[in-house]
Formats: sequence, structure tokens, C-alpha cells
Amino acid sequence: MNTEAADVQGSSFRQRVLALIESQRFQGFIIALILLNAISLGMETSDTLMASMGSWLVAFDSAVLVVFVIEIALKLFAYRWRFFRDPWNVFDMAIVTIALIPSSGPLAVLRALRILRVLRLISMLPRLRFVVESLLRAVPGISAIAGLLVIIFYVFAVMATKLFGDQHAEWFGSIGASMYTLFQIMTLESWSMGIVRPVMETHPLAWSFFIPFILIATFTVLNLFIAIIVDAMQALDKDVSETVPEGSDDATVRSQTMVIDELRTELREIKQMLKEQVAIDRGRKG
Repeated sequence: MNTEAADVQGSSFRQRVLALIESQRFQGFIIALILLNAISLGMETSDTLMASMGSWLVAFDSAVLVVFVIEIALKLFAYRWRFFRDPWNVFDMAIVTIALIPSSGPLAVLRALRILRVLRLISMLPRLRFVVESLLRAVPGISAIAGLLVIIFYVFAVMATKLFGDQHAEWFGSIGASMYTLFQIMTLESWSMGIVRPVMETHPLAWSFFIPFILIATFTVLNLFIAIIVDAMQALDKDVSETVPEGSDDATVRSQTMVIDELRTELREIKQMLKEQVAIDRGRKG
């Protein structure tokens, strides 16, 4: 009975911790700390500010890190092994862990990685998470379009090297140089006055090569990237709207998920106890 009472008390305390870390006030507090920490890290790049208030900035940075460590510890206690089932929790833990690595001696370069804490805003703000998850979902489609773009670049680079390499070796002297020049043209950075018009002085019909390339690479292929990302965002939004009840926020969904997992665990324990009781009864009858 004492063990059961302790389990009930532990579960109740865990529920209170969960309610705390999922509350809007707590999450707002963490978001505010992330923003203030980002500002303080930016202030540390100023020699003038570091000379006048450097000790305060360092102390504030350390205090923020302590709060983040406590937050991760509370999440580990509340979620237990379910903590690692959420990739965003693992992401937060990795960011905080990087900040805990000593940044002295040869590892002093790691001090610059402290700004990675700002990336925690992605995990804290649902709309930012939505955008990142959409991008990840679009990776297969983006990879296919990227492969198509590489093929187009290679074909046009070989043609450009053959056509313009002799007289414009700086831009088209090799396939590598041609691909880099074509990339500059694709971005429309000084493509006309800087590259195409000088080439047209020796090759008057060069426009018939570069304009189709721009139409294909810039206005067609790159728009396919945008189309794939938009399609992925729409598909993800549809999935979320079908699985999450209307009006439910992120904290409510997580709390409901934890309650369901707790019930499943308790059901498994009850089934195990029944099996053990049946085995004991059979042993007595035998």
C-alpha cells in the first residue's frame, strides 16, 4: 500500500511539473530569456560594452544557462523516456549541452556557438516549428529538383566552355569556372553588363545561349523549389488540422498525449499483475 501511495504521489507531482512547463507563462518566460540572451550575446561583441559591463553580461549568460538546464531537467522528469520521442526536445537538449562544454583553451572557439541558443525559438514557437517541419518534409522533392538543376548546369557548362572558353577563359576556361559563372548568371548578379554583354562583343549571338539558360534555371527550376515547399506546408497543415482538435494549443496536445501514455502504462501493469495472480492461483491448485 505504501508503494502504491508513493506511486500516486509521484504521478501527481509529475503532473504538476508537466502543467508548469507546458503553461503559457512558463513558455513565455523561456522565450523572453532566449531573446534577452540573444541581445546580451550580441552586446558581448562590442569592446566598449564589455569594458563597461562585461562582468554583468557574463553573469547574466551563466544565469540563463542555469535556467535552461533546470528546464531540461524538469522536462526529463515530467516526460521521462517520452522526452526523447519528441525531436524538438532532443534539439533543445543538444543546444543546451553544447553551451555546457568548457570554452577555454583550444575549445575557446565554442564560445561563438552560444548564439545557437537563439535557435531554441524554433522549438518554442509553433509557427516556426511548422515552417521547419515543412522544409524537412520537402527535402525529397527538393533533392530531386536539385539533381535536375545540377544536370542543367553541367550541360550548359560544357556548352559554354566549348563556345566561349577560348576567348573568355576567366569565366568559361573550364567546366568548374563555367558552372560558377552560370551560377552567378542564375542569381542575376551583374549577369548582363558584367558577363553577357562582354561575351556578346566577341560572340554576337551569345544572347541565344544565356537567355534560355536564365529562363530555365532562374524562372522555372527555382520556382519549382518554392512550389514544392508550399505544397509540403499545405500537406502538413492539412495533417495537423485532421489530427489536432480545433482550438487546441500545443501545450494541451502534449498534456493529452502524456495522459494517454500514462493510461497505457497503467493498463500494461494491470495486465501483468493479473497474469502473475493467475499463475499464483494455478500453482496453489496444483
